[in-house]
Amino acid sequence: MTLTIDIGNTAIKYAVFDNDGTMLQYGRTEGHDDVSAILRLCTDYAPEHAIIASTADVSRRVQDEIGALAKHTVVLDSATPLPIENLYHTPQTLGKDRLAAAVAAFDQTHGDTLIIDVGTAITYDFINCNGQFLGGNISPGVNLRFMALKEHTAKLPLISAEGCHPEYGCDTETAIRCGVLDGISCEIQGYIRKFSLKYPNLSVFLTGGDQIYFDEAIKKRTFADKYLVLKGLFLIMQYNINAD
Repeated sequence: MTLTIDIGNTAIKYAVFDNDGTMLQYGRTEGHDDVSAILRLCTDYAPEHAIIASTADVSRRVQDEIGALAKHTVVLDSATPLPIENLYHTPQTLGKDRLAAAVAAFDQTHGDTLIIDVGTAITYDFINCNGQFLGGNISPGVNLRFMALKEHTAKLPLISAEGCHPEYGCDTETAIRCGVLDGISCEIQGYIRKFSLKYPNLSVFLTGGDQIYFDEAIKKRTFADKYLVLKGLFLIMQYNINAD
């Protein structure tokens, strides 16, 4: 069995896979300090292998606890062997979650693929039909946009994504909510159109914690998979096991 751990900006996501790649259990813990749920999971499943991708700074205690969860643990970095070719100019600065998502998406398509991850930040990453990760773009995520409007204006309030969402805003709250959510939806659809014009056989994957807000608008053109990063980590781990 293999334990995969994705340490993001606001939460830790984790899953256990059997040797055939079937996900047996998934979990999410807010913050970066509490790994007790992962420890309990390892007691239940006793994974032999573990792979960790982190885009956040975690304490030495947490690093040590996670590193001891399996007999063979890999911390994904720019030197880790991959089943795809990474052509990013600064691979050491590339978010490991972005790389893992690209691995999982390409494993399913083996063609030109755009991966859209809607989380704290929104990333748009492209891997071509030759399995070459070329790079991507980063823009602010849902909550960052709400906070920016609150913090950089004199009177606009901080609101959440949940709530009334009409066609257009009829008061300050709905004007902000519609502006942020519809703006992101239009942004996503714009990227899909742009890449589809250049790559007619393009496949599009949508993942991330905030994808629920946009599924209805763009689901027909995308594969929605909230576990894409964790699946990619499993594939990277298997690639390294088979290479040994």
